[in-house]
Amino acid sequence: MGPLDFFWHLTNLLAVGLLFALVATAGTKLIWRRALAAVAWRRLLLASGGAAAGVTLAGLVVFGRDGRMATYALMVLAVAAALGWTGLRRRA
Repeated sequence: MGPLDFFWHLTNLLAVGLLFALVATAGTKLIWRRALAAVAWRRLLLASGGAAAGVTLAGLVVFGRDGRMATYALMVLAVAAALGWTGLRRRA
């Protein structure tokens, strides 16, 4: 496999998780617009995208293939936790 093939394989592996992170971040900013007014889009997107990518890669390692429903379920939980921790936790 050449470098270009590796790039496209990696892009396709992470595309679903990153698209889900984008949609979840947009929905979070829309639903909690007042509470998240001070939190930047970029910060929320980096947290949720990182969580989605991490779970996708962990699912690939644990299950030996991508696209398992358990991986997607864990991705939903991880993105929700990342958005909650980054944007909705109370600041002391």
